Amino acid sequence: MQLKDAKMLLVVDIGNTNTSLGIFDKDNLIYTFNLSSDVKKTIDEYGISLFSLLNYNNLTSKIKDAMVSSVVPQLCETYKSAIEKYLSIKPISLSYKSKMPIKLALDNNKEIGADRIANASAVVKKYPLPAIVIDFGTATTFDIVDKNANFIGGIIAPGLKIQAKALSQFTSKLPKLKIEPPKKVIGKDTISAMLSGIVLGHKSLIEGMVKNCEEELGQKATIIATGGFSSVLFDNLDNTLDYIDKDLTLQGLKELYYLNKE
Repeated sequence: MQLKDAKMLLVVDIGNTNTSLGIFDKDNLIYTFNLSSDVKKTIDEYGISLFSLLNYNNLTSKIKDAMVSSVVPQLCETYKSAIEKYLSIKPISLSYKSKMPIKLALDNNKEIGADRIANASAVVKKYPLPAIVIDFGTATTFDIVDKNANFIGGIIAPGLKIQAKALSQFTSKLPKLKIEPPKKVIGKDTISAMLSGIVLGHKSLIEGMVKNCEEELGQKATIIATGGFSSVLFDNLDNTLDYIDKDLTLQGLKELYYLNKE
């Protein structure tokens, strides 16, 4: 499928629960992989996992560059060392000091998560501004970019999985459950009642926060959903969300790599 001497880019988005890997051939995202995020794993364990995944897909010799983004600081260094040791590539890591197509307009730029920088950077390249990115991961985050490409702030709320785990962990009779859309608002049993509270409650959170953000912006915004649970809520939020873009963070990392490769 690819040229024998193709030069490809590996991007790594390290989250609190999962790590997403993307392989780009120029601007085309041709492969994605997912690994669990585990701070107990060693450089060699991650290196072997990476090498095995890439080698199985005949990609090892084709990848010449890498970009790493992490919200787990200790895993960022582990992945960078694993990539350098097993792929012979010195990766670039993303931080608030990196070159980017947005301007950070926060009270403390050091606090911003690298994944949120990647999301905002992808948005300014792909969608009309102002824009609100809603990332449905371990936490549900809102990243707001104004009409002048300023990252002006956001919102952080407990994600769907955190809510489900909390209900199960802190109550004696409520079970663990699979996150999926409920059929009705009023649950007829424990599971359907929990799903209504978690999923449809999250829907109301999204709708209310989007409305409030647009009031502060003074205009309508483009609303983009991304992250692992975005598809769970998309049908219930079709009047609120304009786009679902599950690979938005990886696309942002690709854009940021080309800005920072020198």
